[in-house]
Amino acid sequence: MRFPAPPLPYDPVSDHLREECGVFAVHGADQSALLIALGLHALQHRGQESCGIVTHDGSRVYAERHLGLVGEHFADGETHHRLPGAVGIGHVRYSTQGATVIRNVQPLYADVRGGGIAVAHNGNLTNSRILRDELVASGAIFQSTSDTEVILQIAARSERASASNRFLSALKQIEGAFALVALVNGKLIGARDPYGIRPLVLGDLDGAAILASETCALDVIGAKYVRDIEPGEAIIVDETGTVSERFAPVRAARPCAFEYIYFARPDSMIAGISVYEARKEMGRQLFRDAPADVDVVIPVPDSGVPAALGYAQAAGVPYEMGIIRGHYVGRTFIQPTQAKRDLGVRRKHSANPPVIKGKRVLLVDDSIVRGTTSRKIVDMMRDAGATEVHFRSACPPIKFPDFYGIDMPSRDELMASLQNCDEMARALKADSLGFLSVDGLYQAVLGAARNADTPQLADHYFTGEYTTRLADHERAASDKDRQLSLLVDA
Repeated sequence: MRFPAPPLPYDPVSDHLREECGVFAVHGADQSALLIALGLHALQHRGQESCGIVTHDGSRVYAERHLGLVGEHFADGETHHRLPGAVGIGHVRYSTQGATVIRNVQPLYADVRGGGIAVAHNGNLTNSRILRDELVASGAIFQSTSDTEVILQIAARSERASASNRFLSALKQIEGAFALVALVNGKLIGARDPYGIRPLVLGDLDGAAILASETCALDVIGAKYVRDIEPGEAIIVDETGTVSERFAPVRAARPCAFEYIYFARPDSMIAGISVYEARKEMGRQLFRDAPADVDVVIPVPDSGVPAALGYAQAAGVPYEMGIIRGHYVGRTFIQPTQAKRDLGVRRKHSANPPVIKGKRVLLVDDSIVRGTTSRKIVDMMRDAGATEVHFRSACPPIKFPDFYGIDMPSRDELMASLQNCDEMARALKADSLGFLSVDGLYQAVLGAARNADTPQLADHYFTGEYTTRLADHERAASDKDRQLSLLVDA
């Protein structure tokens, strides 16, 4: 399905996309909150705005939600005393719907007929505004501005007898991308959207069930990977075992391409495919798509490192760390003005002149969004003495925005939607610019898949072909057309 991009508001930040969210859950382990805190720490790259944990000890529900990082709130060794129980869920958040305030921090909790439900969500619902308006019209009172609360409100109105069935019935009404974990009367529920756009895996730790956004979170607690949750599947875990239910028809998975390109940690497996190997293959394919005669290949750290290594190996050119990243200077996107963002780029990245001076340099980054950071890094290379600076993006040109949980600029802010490759190169002040092709992206995932099946990706960022219906966007576009019509008629 092809849709035009809406002019969504977006705070101009750095050249990288903002992360999504991460979820982690445990059923059947003593001091579950400690395991959840460890798991969330491993998923911290997916969201740094807030974190929260909810547990159940068999009779009571305990909850803590905070703004800030996991290590700031759940690393004191007392977490399991404040949050007792063998069952719990946790969340790290980067907001794509709803402001960064404590009332939007997840997991969200509500008492409904048949028991209490706590839910944590990674993704974005594409019909949440329509559902929210309908719920408010029927008398619902919302406590947050997060799309996740829509799920709780629908569950509260379900005619099903048990709280778990009420929650499962809500899954049939929501659309878009989601990986959910829920705590329902001591049961753990995990669910994945019908196309599997957002990842969710099942693990085992000495008989305890673990759910996580990525396999790296299983590794950090010593859990064994069991399988991916299937698209359109919900699993229910209680003291008797694990049951699988389908809430949507069987469909082929369409995992988000950016899980492989940027979001997932390199040591994770997505759909049975090594993220690190996929990124190295992207670099190799990038050399085939956009070769260059250069002296050295330099990654833009950290996300450009595996692709740059693959490019250098394919090109037979030395790979060097020509850019040193400072890890303790804050995130570029939080700077309130362009001048401060520019300063943030220089504080975050610094040149390593001995491997740059007098050389033809090729930079490899995971993507180009606006070109803000890319342009500054090209200047940095020239200031450090590079005779030529060539830039390569390890993903195809980003021309269309996302509606599934990535906070991405509107189309009129995406550099590749406004300019062709030559124009972009001139804007970046690069001697040449090249991108991985869409075919090259699939070849890279295929090359990394080995014994795993190669999935069809959610690749709308590059193609404009969206995986699902975009109900909220369609209504917004229709309302805008109607308003324009009224103005013309007037």
